Amino acid sequence: MRAVVMHAPGEPLRVEDLELTPPGPGEVRVKVTAAGVCHSDLHYLRGDLAARMPLALGHEGTGVVEEVGAGVDHVGPGDTVVMTWRPRCGQCEFCAGGRPGLCVKGAVHGQTNGLLRGGTRLSKDGQPVHHLMGVSCFAEEAVVSRESVIPVPADIPPPVAAIVGCAVITGMGVVLNRMPNPAGKGVLVIGAGGVGLSSVIGARLVGANPIVVADIDDEKLTRARELGATHVVNSAQTDLVEAVRDITGNGVHWVVEAIGRQATIEQAMACLRPGGTTFVAGLGAAGDQVTAPLNPMVQQEKSVQGSLYGSSNFTVQIPQLLDLYRAGRIPLDSLLGREYRLDQAEEALAGLVGGPAGRSVIVLD
Repeated sequence: MRAVVMHAPGEPLRVEDLELTPPGPGEVRVKVTAAGVCHSDLHYLRGDLAARMPLALGHEGTGVVEEVGAGVDHVGPGDTVVMTWRPRCGQCEFCAGGRPGLCVKGAVHGQTNGLLRGGTRLSKDGQPVHHLMGVSCFAEEAVVSRESVIPVPADIPPPVAAIVGCAVITGMGVVLNRMPNPAGKGVLVIGAGGVGLSSVIGARLVGANPIVVADIDDEKLTRARELGATHVVNSAQTDLVEAVRDITGNGVHWVVEAIGRQATIEQAMACLRPGGTTFVAGLGAAGDQVTAPLNPMVQQEKSVQGSLYGSSNFTVQIPQLLDLYRAGRIPLDSLLGREYRLDQAEEALAGLVGGPAGRSVIVLD
């Protein structure tokens, strides 16, 4: 089974033949059909985030179930599934409260680089290869925990199903789950990558107005307009805060910061109207700190909050979003970027910085 393997930060990626252990109790083997290219993988490749090595990359994917272990009854061979990088135990207070992104078992994948029931199912020449976020879908096949697969309709194109598992639910989820009564209210999205563009789709769906998008790449800003932005700002050429004030008069109600940088979070706070909220959906490097001006937070009641996985109940909302796509309500095909082969994974990840607009996807035969 071929998979994309990282051996150390900064080293070239390798497509290697790995051994894949059959699924044990509570596990599922999936033939991967498509995998989205996400900035989180790039964080590991650069060393911004730590993981056990060697590491099989990819965490945003879809495929067809080939085999299930004992105790798996919600999917079976032949079912199409989306793989999720955040497991849902279904029993803790967060899962019971509809916020499975905060599941008490959610950190297991990141802390161990294994599966929920312990260890890795990947190896080469008898030596373990570790899982990224419990998925590792830059590969022909994957064995994942049952908590990491969601059944979806078989007629969804694989590239679309793949990106719904991370970018789409993260970006749209911020809008759908964290912005009350958004119709007619202003939203600013900073960063027109896969997550940011998904927020644009969500903001258009719920009737937000204006929808302002900021980026430093004109091609990405053009894509943002196509997906529903009412205004775009190249923040390398124009002062973003002044532009937002010109557009809105008093700032926006909400900002989605989809980059994860101190400078853009500061810009986001300055673009808010009194009482507004910035939602940070972009990850930074381990140890990164965020500060915000104190007096505007108090005197104007502005706030900044994190949003993990779109603050979504993803086992429910991923199928709902795909139903909206099938009904022609959200243009997920237009969100897609370039398609790559498995042996082009390194090029695909490099393209996240200054590369083609839209969410790129690795497509497997």
